[in-house]
Amino acid sequence: MAPSTLLAICATVFLTGCASLPRAPLASTDRAYVPDIPRARISAEDGYRAFARSKTDTTPLTILALSGGGADGSYGAGFLKGWSASGLRPDFDIVTGSSVGSLIAPFAFLGPDYDRDLEAIFTSGVAEDLLHVAGISAVVGSGIFKSGPMKDLIAKYADNKLVDAVAARYRKGKLLIIATTNLDAQRTTLWNMGEIAVSNSPSRFELFRSVLAASAAIPGIFPPAFIDVRADGNNYVEMHVDGGVTSNILAVPENILTAHATSLSTKSRVFVIVNGKLSPDPAFTTDLTLPIVARSFQTSVKANTRNAMIATYDFCRRNNWQFNATAIDAGKITKSGPINFDTNYMKELYAYGYAKGASGRGFQSNLDGLKGSSS
Repeated sequence: MAPSTLLAICATVFLTGCASLPRAPLASTDRAYVPDIPRARISAEDGYRAFARSKTDTTPLTILALSGGGADGSYGAGFLKGWSASGLRPDFDIVTGSSVGSLIAPFAFLGPDYDRDLEAIFTSGVAEDLLHVAGISAVVGSGIFKSGPMKDLIAKYADNKLVDAVAARYRKGKLLIIATTNLDAQRTTLWNMGEIAVSNSPSRFELFRSVLAASAAIPGIFPPAFIDVRADGNNYVEMHVDGGVTSNILAVPENILTAHATSLSTKSRVFVIVNGKLSPDPAFTTDLTLPIVARSFQTSVKANTRNAMIATYDFCRRNNWQFNATAIDAGKITKSGPINFDTNYMKELYAYGYAKGASGRGFQSNLDGLKGSSS
């Protein structure tokens, strides 16, 4: 990105709070739901039942959690294809995704047959098209970059056929869960994408794609998604942004992490793909608004991720669950920042992830193993 363009973008950041879209009043109740698809969102009770099962059903679960990480999502996409090539990739009962992980999650959920689409998203150069400055809208709107390219990318790959495929797996008892951040409520919202996919609502395809766009919408960088809901007889419009703001990794819901679950099976497996480094990654930060904001956001999300990983590892240890996690090695040189969608960089990181996934040794069973550097 040219310095002149960067300076222009930085100037707009100061002004983005000067205008806002007209919206209905905030729903201050937990009873809000999406009209026509009332179970599109997963409540705390639903989440507990899905992950903890019942006293009569203690079948082990196989769970995949995909983190955020912007362009570093190419690591996770490559790792998945390499994992498929190794012959060791399991069939997942539950797949969760946040931020860029939400864009990977539907393809991971549907299995190795969709690895080729993931490779195209992260290596063909289409990601560079996401960075179109929104012109005057960057000043009076809600994001520096246009929302159209992101929506077009999602519509191309998360097409109606893919949504129908998600519905078919949901009917078999498999769950795809996407996390967004309800900025009005300052809370994570968990979306049951299978429930959306199987509904008879004419808006199911649009909502499915809107949730993915919301989860990947870095605040201030990409515009948020506005989702219509209804509560107590009134209609509201909620603002949803990047799931990584509140929940960059969702291996199991927070209420299960902190509760004493008595109906858990003892042999469930959790696989976490961190699209980034868990260790600190020192880098020079330019003394301009956008680089400072981006670096601060990235640092905050990394701390969020570390805490989530510690809580998940402790949960697995206490409940005799198998913990497996992979991240970009500390010694790997990466381009810091959530929007460095350079195609050559993403191809290199994809190949690196593929090699780790194909090796059969890409996962670590504890957090200490994720801090070191390996080839």
